[in-house]
Parts: sequence; structure tokens; C-alpha cells
Amino acid sequence: MKQIQNTLISALGMEIISMEKDLVIITMPVDERTRQPAGFLHGGASVALAETAASIGAMLHADLEKEHVFGIEINANHIKSKRDGTVTARATPLHTGKTTMVWEIKITDEEEQLISVARCTIGVIPKKT
Repeated sequence: MKQIQNTLISALGMEIISMEKDLVIITMPVDERTRQPAGFLHGGASVALAETAASIGAMLHADLEKEHVFGIEINANHIKSKRDGTVTARATPLHTGKTTMVWEIKITDEEEQLISVARCTIGVIPKKT
């Protein structure tokens, strides 16, 4: 995988735990980088975590010598708030086609309680030669 330093991944303190074609697991701290002003986990940080997990999963299915992958749509439902600790995203593919992929991402806390659930559509674009 290409460098992740100096990216949103490192800026938000994400840690890639597992990268399999059918399951990507990434953790993210709930701290000053990922909280909204009222002190709770920012929904945007959760969405960034979800799209990161889906994008990494899509990269594992694509031929990166010939293709780029880009998030083209994401939606999320935030189920429960969180003030501190760590959240974990688990991304699994619902569809892995030649031009699009659809991933489901569940974000849980340390007790496996559901914090957010997201669905992300990824576009697979040929590289220009």
C-alpha cells in the first residue's frame, strides 16, 4: 500500500488492523482530532473512517497498475454517541463489480456496541495511458 503518512489516515490517528479482500478493519481514537466542539465523536470523522476502510478494501480488489479507485457516494447513520476511547470500522463488500463496488461499514466501540453504520459506493476508473 502506498504511503499513509501525511494523509487523513495519520491525521486522525487511524490504525489499519487487517486488510483482507472481504474484511478491512481500522481503528480510530476518539480524541481532540476526532471530536466535534461539544466533545462527542464527530460524524464526519466516522464517515472518514468508513470511507477509508471501504477504499482500502476496493484497492485490494482492483488492479492498481491499471485502475484508480475513488469514493463516489457514502451515507451514514450515527446510532450512538461517544466521548472517548476507540472506535473500530469493519468494512465488508456487498458488491465488487468491474466499475463500481459497494461496501458496508459498521463502526463499533470497545464493547462492540454499534456507533455508526455506513454504505459506500466506490468507482473503479481506468488509468490513462
